[in-house]
Amino acid sequence: MDALSAAAALITLAALFSWLNHRFIHQPASIALLLFSLALSLALVALGKLGFDSRGVAQQALGSIELDRALLDSMLSFLLFAGALHVDLGELARRKWAIGFLASLGVIASAGLAGAALWGIFRALGHPVPLIYCLLFGALISPTDPIAVLSVLKSARAEKTLQIKMAGEALLNDGFGVVLFVLFLGIAVSGEKATFAGVAALFAREVIGGALFGL
Repeated sequence: MDALSAAAALITLAALFSWLNHRFIHQPASIALLLFSLALSLALVALGKLGFDSRGVAQQALGSIELDRALLDSMLSFLLFAGALHVDLGELARRKWAIGFLASLGVIASAGLAGAALWGIFRALGHPVPLIYCLLFGALISPTDPIAVLSVLKSARAEKTLQIKMAGEALLNDGFGVVLFVLFLGIAVSGEKATFAGVAALFAREVIGGALFGL
């Protein structure tokens, strides 16, 4: 399967899932996408148990897509741009300290808690995983999607102040998430300890540089 066919298959699945959600489930798009993705994964596992080469098909489809370029260089930039279009910069500036705290220390705390919880779960199941890889997973899942956050808050009819804080945090936390992910990845792969200068340079490039380029 080439890249064009894989992209067409993903778009078709997304359209099908959206129609099923609109017709039967009536959940926010982000929650419905999570449910359908889980169902699709379980279906692939079940087909594999029945003798179908579902694992090979999935690996071939994913192998035809360069995930780093497709996600980080393409999809993420469009998602952040679309999310930023719906945010009032004046309201964002008035709440900059709360948003900055949530997007920085909040992401660090979330990554640490998620990584520690995953490390404990694996140990309890008898399949211990090094803590650094659990922290790497925590850094991967901690940043939230601004489109999903705005959609859920609007459907829940949250107050304006909460919407601004959560939307601003969702827009800014990706930079901190990338810094944490690259930091933990370097430690996991090479075993080298991070230096303050290296982390500061990475932060300046991803967060400050990204903001300046976006403006």
